[in-house]
Amino acid sequence: MELKKVSLLLLLAQLAVIALAQEDILESDEEGEEEDEDDEEDDDESVKEENGVLILTDANYDSFIADKDTVLIEFYAPWCEHCKQFAPEYEKIASELKENEPPIPVAKVDGTSQTSLGQRFDIVIYPTFKIVKNGQTVNYKGSVNKEELLSKVKEVASPDWVPPPDAAITLTDENFEDIVNDAEIILVEFYAPWCGHCKKLAPQYEEAAEELSKRPVPIPLAKVDATAETKLANKYQVTGYPTLKIFRKGKPFEYNGPRDTHGIIEHMIEQAGPPSKQIQVVKQVEEFLKDGDDVIIVGIFNSEQDPAYTIYQDACNSIREDYRLHHTFSNEIQNFLKVSSGQLVVMQPKRFNSQYEPKMHTLTITESMSHSDVTDFITKNNVPLVGHRKQSNDAKRYGKRPLVVVYYGVDFSFDYRVATQFWRKKVLEVAKDFPEYTFAIADEEDYSTELNDLGLGDSGEEVNVAILDVGGKKFAMEPEEFDSDVLREFVISFKKGKLKPVIKSQPIPKSNKGPVKIVVGKTFDEIVMNKKKDVLIEFYAPWCGHCKKLEPVYLELGKKYKNEENLIIAKMDATANDVPSVKYKTEGFPTIYFAPSNNKENPIQYDKGQRDLESLSKFVEEHATKLSKSKDEL
Repeated sequence: MELKKVSLLLLLAQLAVIALAQEDILESDEEGEEEDEDDEEDDDESVKEENGVLILTDANYDSFIADKDTVLIEFYAPWCEHCKQFAPEYEKIASELKENEPPIPVAKVDGTSQTSLGQRFDIVIYPTFKIVKNGQTVNYKGSVNKEELLSKVKEVASPDWVPPPDAAITLTDENFEDIVNDAEIILVEFYAPWCGHCKKLAPQYEEAAEELSKRPVPIPLAKVDATAETKLANKYQVTGYPTLKIFRKGKPFEYNGPRDTHGIIEHMIEQAGPPSKQIQVVKQVEEFLKDGDDVIIVGIFNSEQDPAYTIYQDACNSIREDYRLHHTFSNEIQNFLKVSSGQLVVMQPKRFNSQYEPKMHTLTITESMSHSDVTDFITKNNVPLVGHRKQSNDAKRYGKRPLVVVYYGVDFSFDYRVATQFWRKKVLEVAKDFPEYTFAIADEEDYSTELNDLGLGDSGEEVNVAILDVGGKKFAMEPEEFDSDVLREFVISFKKGKLKPVIKSQPIPKSNKGPVKIVVGKTFDEIVMNKKKDVLIEFYAPWCGHCKKLEPVYLELGKKYKNEENLIIAKMDATANDVPSVKYKTEGFPTIYFAPSNNKENPIQYDKGQRDLESLSKFVEEHATKLSKSKDEL
C-alpha cells in the first residue's frame, strides 16, 4: 500500500514538472511572438539595400531622411525601360558616392507601389531624380547621365552650397506696383504659408517660373504671402488660397488655367500672345459659319491705330479664356459681312440659325465705351435661341438660370443631323416665347448622370426635359411623348410656381440625436438653413481618406458642443445628396462651412488648414452668433 502511495506521488510530481515545462514553452513562444512582432515593426522602418542602392518606402522614408545631410533618390517604375537601362549606372553612382567624404546615401523608390511618396514629390514620369538636402527637396533637371548626376549631387552636398534664389518674384506692398505695373504680363499667386493646396502648388509654380524666365521674351511669375500682405489681399479681393491673377500693365484678370508646371507654362505662353487672332480672307469666315459649333466673334477695324480696336483688345483680354476671338482689317470681309469699320459682329454657326432670331448681332464701338460694354454685349449674345449644351461649354455658356434642357440623342454629324434638328425645331417653337429663360438641347449620354439624378435615367422616353433653376434647384418633366405643346405646358407650370423640385436625398434618419447631426438632401433647409441656429456643416465623401481621418475629431467637436442649444454640428454625404444652395459650393472633400443664424446665404468656409479639435473649436467660437455658455465652460 505504501509502495502505491509513493508511486502515485512520483507520478504527480512528474506531471507537475511537465506542466511547468509546457508553461515555460508557452511563455517562451509568446515572448518569441512579441519579439517577432517587434521585428516586423522594425522591418517596416528598416532600410534594405539592393546592389548598393537603399530602398525607401512610405513607411521608412521620414525616419531615414531625418538625420541625413544629403540623399540622392530615384523614383522608378518596374516596367520603365529607361529605368531598367540606367539601373547599372545608378548602382555605380551609389558605389562612388559611398566612398565620398562624407558618404552620400543613394536610394530608390518604386513610385508605382509607394504612392504616398510619389504624391508627396509630384512624380508623373520615370525615372525622376530628387536630391534631398537637410530635408529640403532640390529638383534634378539634368539628363539621365551618370557624370551629370554625380556632379550635381556633389555640388549640392558641399557645405558652401546655397539654394538658388526663387525664380518666382516675391512681391510686397512696397514693390508690388513698380513690378506689376511695368510688366506687359505677369502671373501673381496669392498664397498662405499654412495652406496645403499652396504647398502642393509651390514646386510646380517655381519650376514654371524658372522655365518661363528663360524664354526670349521672359514671362514673369510672382507670389504674395497674403497673410502678411493683407492690404494687397484685400485690394484684389483674395478670399481663398491659392488665388492666381494675371496682370497686364497693372490691370488684373482672373487666371482660369491649369495648376501644374507644364499647364502653367503653356497657358501663360498662350496668354502672352494677342487675345484676338487676325483673319484676312472671307474663306475663313465661311468656314467658321459652315463647320463651327460655337459663337463667332469678329471685330472690324481700319488698323491697329483705330481707337475702337484698342477698346476691343482690352475687352478680349478679359474674356480670352472663354471665347475664340478674331479681328480683321480686310475690306473684303467687311463687305461680305455688310458691316462698317469699328463694328463688332457676333454670329452663330449655320446649324443654330432659325427664323426666330437674327443671324448676326452688331455693336458699334465708340470711344466713349469701356471694355466692359463690349464684353457685356458678347455675353448677352453668346448662345443661340436653342444651343447645344455640352460638357465642354457647360460652365462658360450655360451657367445662366433658369435653364430649360431637352435631352435626347443629339448628333450633328451628317447621318443624324435631320433627327437632331427635328426635335430642336420643336424646342425653338417654345423658346421664342420665353426670352427670359435659356433653352438648350443636350445629348442624353453626355448627361446620363444628371438624368439619373433627375429620376429620368430609365424614363423609357426618347426625349426628356428638365429645368435647372437658381439656387441649384431642378425640376423634371413627367415622362411622356414629347411635343412643343407638352414642353410649353411644362415651362408655363414652372413659371407659375406649380412644380416641385427634384432633390437627390438619402432617407431621412429615423433617429438623429447624436452629437453630430446627419443632414440629407430633404432636410438641408430644415437643419442648415434654420435661422434660429448656427450650424457647422461638413460635406464629405465616404471614400475620402481626409474625411475618414477627420471623423473622430469631428465627433469630439460634436460632443463638445452637444449641450449648446443654439449651435448644431452637422455633416452631409455630398455624393449621395443634393446641396440645395449654390452658396455651399463643394469642390473637394472635406469642405466645411459655418452657417450663422443671421446670414444663411453667406456661409463662412473653413480654410485654416489644420483640422484638429482646437482649430475647429476656435473657428466655431469666432463666428458663433449666440453661444449660451462661456468658452471656459464648453
